[in-house]
Amino acid sequence: MSQVEIRLPKMGESVTEATITNWLKGVGDTIEMDEPLVEVATDKVDNELPSEVSGTVAKIFFEVDEVAQVGDVIALISTNGEVAAPEKKEVAAAADKVDNSVNEAIATVSGASDLDKNGPSGKFYSPLVRSIAEKEGIAMNELENISGTGQGGRVTKKDIFDYIENGGSKNAPAQQAAAPTAQPSAPQAAAKPAPKPSSAPLMEGDEIIEMDRMRKMIAAHMVMSKQTSPHVTSYVEADVTNIWNWRNKIKNEFKAKEGENFTFTPIFIEAIAKAIKDFPMINITVDGDRIIKKKNINIGMAAALPSGNLIVPVIKNADRLNLYGLAKKVNELANNARDNKLTADDIQGGTYTVTNVGTFGNVMGTPIINQPQVAIMAIGAIRKVPAVIETPDGDFIGIRYKMFLSHAYDHRVVDGSLGGMFVKRVADYLEAFDVNTKL
Repeated sequence: MSQVEIRLPKMGESVTEATITNWLKGVGDTIEMDEPLVEVATDKVDNELPSEVSGTVAKIFFEVDEVAQVGDVIALISTNGEVAAPEKKEVAAAADKVDNSVNEAIATVSGASDLDKNGPSGKFYSPLVRSIAEKEGIAMNELENISGTGQGGRVTKKDIFDYIENGGSKNAPAQQAAAPTAQPSAPQAAAKPAPKPSSAPLMEGDEIIEMDRMRKMIAAHMVMSKQTSPHVTSYVEADVTNIWNWRNKIKNEFKAKEGENFTFTPIFIEAIAKAIKDFPMINITVDGDRIIKKKNINIGMAAALPSGNLIVPVIKNADRLNLYGLAKKVNELANNARDNKLTADDIQGGTYTVTNVGTFGNVMGTPIINQPQVAIMAIGAIRKVPAVIETPDGDFIGIRYKMFLSHAYDHRVVDGSLGGMFVKRVADYLEAFDVNTKL
């Protein structure tokens, strides 16, 4: 039988794994080359993977909701039409080279599980990992302490087997039994699993809404960011009267020529990119005890999806684009986000993030850093306010358009002086905007 291995491809920078969300073909189904075979989800983007050959689906190695690593064989396609009659367990069976203990765990993945798929920390555990944990006697509190190498610190199959091989789980009872011998005065107590979070009290008429996959990922990512980075936020108020007046002057012409709106976002991104060039130590990531200074300035912009969730498409090399180029790129990414057309590469590689909370009428915000970046800026609503205007002939009160910039940064590597000077420099660039700028 001639069979072709279908492997999980790399779907963007730093993407190492994907969750199987839906098989479009089953074992025994015929499939054409480039016909969609399976739907997968990375951190935030869903993709359809096509078949590389024409033939018949001979074997499937991952069930729905299981996590596969880049390079894993997820299916076999028979090119001569010969397919052995599949058994139910074959859908979850691993490749021949996988050892027997892994096969047993995979075969029981779809069974009942006493472990929650989300731990107390919010970390997600795949059905396979939970099945292995139960088989090896690993309680949730022990599972929570395993260092994960998957996306967002997720525990993978390899992580849990490495933990077991290093003496975790089944060796734990022997270690606990030996403890009283070493310390006779210590009372012996049986190990207890971590208590599950108590359920919120329900009242009559309350509605229970299950989080969707993306919301769970966002929740885990936000918790991880707060646990990773000590957040500090600096605030600056900027006078953007010149920007307000200039945009009002050019927006109709831009709309007539390009068929789309000219928003304030490209102006904000241009100012941030300039400030990053002045303060390159904002454009960094942390890797253990090392600081990695990024060469490229890739600015992510938070955008709303139709589901109500947020996603952060990235403008690559934002400092190399003029205002017109930034406007076109911002509109393209925002439209693709609304239409669910973003690719995995569109949301990868960001080095700094901006979120416009002013869109919702908010004056300012305290954003959470988008890991592994070290800083993020929230743009507040532009308000018409009375202000003191200084002139050579004296000061007077006038009406100005102002906004707050909120800059949150990782205090492990960004001190208050750098964080404060950076946001002030962004405000300086905005206030110095040339009203004679041409697109």
